[in-house]
Amino acid sequence: MRPSSSPSDRLLGGLSGTPDVDVELSDAALLQALLDVEAALARAAADSGVLPAPAAEAIAAECRAERYDAGVLGRAADAAGNPVVPLVRELTAAVPEHARPWVHTGATSQDVLDSALVLVAVRAIGPLLRHLDDAADAAARLADTHRASVLVARTLGQQAAPTTFGLKAAGWLVGLIEARERLRQVRAELPAQLGGAVGTLAAFGPAGPLVADRFAAHLGLAQSLLPWHTRRQPVLDLAASLGGLLAVAGKVAVDVGLLAQTEIGEVAEGGAGRGGSSAMPHKRNPVDSVLVTAVARRGPGLVATLFTAAVQEHERAAGAWHAEWEPLLELLHLAGGAGARCSRMLEGLQVHPDRMRANLDVSGGLVLAEAVAARLAPALGRTAAHDLVTRAAAQPSFREALLADTDTHANLSEREVDEALDPYGWLGSVDPFIDRALDAHRAAKP
Repeated sequence: MRPSSSPSDRLLGGLSGTPDVDVELSDAALLQALLDVEAALARAAADSGVLPAPAAEAIAAECRAERYDAGVLGRAADAAGNPVVPLVRELTAAVPEHARPWVHTGATSQDVLDSALVLVAVRAIGPLLRHLDDAADAAARLADTHRASVLVARTLGQQAAPTTFGLKAAGWLVGLIEARERLRQVRAELPAQLGGAVGTLAAFGPAGPLVADRFAAHLGLAQSLLPWHTRRQPVLDLAASLGGLLAVAGKVAVDVGLLAQTEIGEVAEGGAGRGGSSAMPHKRNPVDSVLVTAVARRGPGLVATLFTAAVQEHERAAGAWHAEWEPLLELLHLAGGAGARCSRMLEGLQVHPDRMRANLDVSGGLVLAEAVAARLAPALGRTAAHDLVTRAAAQPSFREALLADTDTHANLSEREVDEALDPYGWLGSVDPFIDRALDAHRAAKP
């Protein structure tokens, strides 16, 4: 059986990607993008009077991926260092004789492959953005539903002070919104590449800039002021936005995984039949959290490769450009999987407010130490209040130690101490912050 060219159909690829994004990254999709570029090139040149319109249409008619064998082209690519050279040879043989002199006119292999990879990215980002929309919607629902579900915030791995699960979800939401908007912006700005052999478009004479602009228009891509053969900012912008998305999704996944630990038990992933163990029948593992965390940890290395490859020599690079192709496709693959699984994880997340409150109460009020010190500070001074509360926190019963202290007794009644130890009285700006996140979500919805 011949292996599929779609990453998510491979034995392990389905654990890191998602089918609707991966179909846009397959060999067939890349091949079609290469052919779309050749068709756009011919039509742009015809628009500009550089080649006959009948020749352009004859070329475009043969730019259909099913007419070519990606495997054959891939093997032939070894001789030239890229798949465009053998593809141009096959396309030339396929078109009518009158159109053959005009195939690939004025372009170089890098123009075709760069523009094709941009097309692939634009097409793959479409379903990815839909997954991010769904993930943001789910995070928004969690934020609104659980705005009053109090839980303990954790800093440096330790219980810190009260917050709410709604605010935690609002933080996830804002991260998703920011990553989505950055990716959407980068997608809209990705430019076509057309510069010819050394970036002069000499083969088109004075019509060069017009051909380049028409070329971008036919592809539906942004125009570039100049060819960007060795000025790789478009690739860097795309890599950074994808890496940022992976970091955001990874943060959500890590939080969910930690909150789902047996000893914590504040959330659980949904989905019947998911999370089983091959050895331990009782286990229910947070699978989406694990898989999103895994792909998030792979992203930085790929981003680093693309940034390293961006330092390129003269007018065309020897090796650095070639180093970009697979890491870029891999980043798109991982981002797609992260977006889809983050959405599923948040949509099915089971939240346990009672367990959250129990975990907060387990410290006997210690997580409200800051609140007690704040009440004592006006009378005692900040440092003295801090020291008093620190001493009380070291005793077996924090509340009883506070009430037994003469300075506390002189300045706070028992009722006021209990008010200070009420987590709902130390939530600060939780509600307005959640409202800000929800307002931003509504404003950013497409």
